Amino acid sequence: MTRRPLPRILTDSAPVARGREFARSAADSAADVFHPLIMISRGLRRLLAAGRRRWSDTPEDRRGSLLFMAAGTVLAVALVPYGPLLALVTLMGAAAWAGRERPAEVPAGPADAETDRLRALYEALVPYFAIEGDPTPLYAHDGDWESVFSDYEFDETGRPSRFTLKYPPYFTDGDAASRARIEQVLHAKSGRGREYHFAWDEEANQLTLTVLPPLPTDIAAQQFVTTHGETVLGFTDPDAVQRTLPVAAGEATRDEPPVVWRTGLRSTEPHLLVLGRPGAGATTLLRSIALQALFYGDVLVIDGNGTGEYACLAGRTGVMGVETGLSGAMATLEWAAHETERRLITANRARQAGQQAPDDIRWPLWIIIDRPTALAHLAAAEGREDPQRLLQVPLRHGRAAYVTVVVADQIDCAGMLSEPVLTHTRARVVLGPAAPEEVEAVLGAPPHTTPAADVPPGRGYARLGSGPVHRLQVPVTPDPFDDATSEAHRQAVLSLLPERAATVGAAGDAWEVEDTVDAAAMVDTVAAAGTVAAAGTANTASMVDTAGADRTADTEYADDGAVTDEPATPDRTPNPTTTPTPTTTVTPTATPDPIATPATTVPDNTPRTGGAIGVDLLFGGVAPAPPSTPPASQEATVPPERG
Repeated sequence: MTRRPLPRILTDSAPVARGREFARSAADSAADVFHPLIMISRGLRRLLAAGRRRWSDTPEDRRGSLLFMAAGTVLAVALVPYGPLLALVTLMGAAAWAGRERPAEVPAGPADAETDRLRALYEALVPYFAIEGDPTPLYAHDGDWESVFSDYEFDETGRPSRFTLKYPPYFTDGDAASRARIEQVLHAKSGRGREYHFAWDEEANQLTLTVLPPLPTDIAAQQFVTTHGETVLGFTDPDAVQRTLPVAAGEATRDEPPVVWRTGLRSTEPHLLVLGRPGAGATTLLRSIALQALFYGDVLVIDGNGTGEYACLAGRTGVMGVETGLSGAMATLEWAAHETERRLITANRARQAGQQAPDDIRWPLWIIIDRPTALAHLAAAEGREDPQRLLQVPLRHGRAAYVTVVVADQIDCAGMLSEPVLTHTRARVVLGPAAPEEVEAVLGAPPHTTPAADVPPGRGYARLGSGPVHRLQVPVTPDPFDDATSEAHRQAVLSLLPERAATVGAAGDAWEVEDTVDAAAMVDTVAAAGTVAAAGTANTASMVDTAGADRTADTEYADDGAVTDEPATPDRTPNPTTTPTPTTTVTPTATPDPIATPATTVPDNTPRTGGAIGVDLLFGGVAPAPPSTPPASQEATVPPERG
């Protein structure tokens, strides 16, 4: 038996939808029109219910007098002119007032679950705040917790998000250990997994606990709005600093409070030390600092890990070198020490002459070292000296020479850092999960928050000099060559990289450079053969002994080419009147390792110096002298002929 099809009016959804919309509109219009009548009816019902309650609550012996007073009132109103009309208007007004829509009543006190939490916090603090002999104890078992807690708030899960408690005046709130015990108890009882800020008011004997919101993790590497000598380490809480920066997060732009590190002659903390766990984001912070420093200075990178995390900087304009081996790192640090001394001597001579320091002295030089303790371990295994010893001059005198040193290492290897590194790096950063004792040992002051167990990469604490301890979130600056990097972050980093440095020795040039052996390969070649013969580049008479012998003193050359024994730093400015050597050839006596012989470029005196540092530059050659503005020509300057 076949079924009959339903009528079209029941199957077509368009008429049904229109009918529902019409009914809804009619109901809304009727509710608006009859709203006063509905309100008066509701009020009359409430007044009648109140009258019945009053009559039932009245004792029976007093109901007769109450009824007589009501009848007399009605009679008086009836005899008064216009009395019934006025009584009706008054009744309608009272009914409208009683029938109005009232807001939902908010409970006056905390709920039962919230009360239990506050009582548990009170009982947990009794052993720490109560002493024997107190005539009026503020804290006692089964005491009045409402007299202790005030201004409390709870989140949607029922855990306290903010409260203020009072403590006895005799509590030793000036003792750090006593404070730490109270903070540990409140952290455990209020709920783990969150960061708490503790504000101690010693004058009023009050402690305010506040749950801190997470710091933003969506800020990628970008060009921040800062002045010369300012570097953004990361971002912190809004009430921690008095400055904000516009940042781009995705497609939106907002203002965030930054942690700004200032360097230069007026800086009280010219060098930085970064410590953290593996994977905490120390390399990301160093990469972010290098990208910001390339806008107004030259950068020298030493990667003690040797994992190629800084390969994106190699060969870029302004990057003087990226060293990953022990020999190259030691040679680079030795050049950095000599360059710092040269800058100091030149600046001193300029001041004595009553002149301003030259531009090449005031051009900042950044020395970024990642994992120096790994290089120290390799040097000890090979019988060499600690490479950290070569950082003594840049650390002690770098501020006057516009040289900034940034050191990063693992917090477990902090004991292997040398004394100059620990003494002269007054700007400190701790990244990753760390105990409060570790944070205090590194920063010199305890944090005012409880460190969380699980934190995102780049999350930690920062302290600049003797200032307060700030929470820190490092901008996302990953390695653009890493396959796990997202495309948005890769493009953000690549957009900040400068152009690659121009190479020299192309076809058709009047001269050719054949010394493609970098500093590390040259030192290995010297160790294998024992001598280096360089035609036309006899700018040094030092012999390198990799078995642990001390390096001999460099032979200095005067401006006229004569050899002098004076230890003073020679003039490294190229002589424009000297004719460049047509062809420069480095002829090692032993075949170097092809893996350890990357190509290098000849340094010039432009604001940006590309490629690895050559051997003649490291041991007495022409040092880079970048002016304040780049010259019109970008052609590489050939070192003058010496000897």
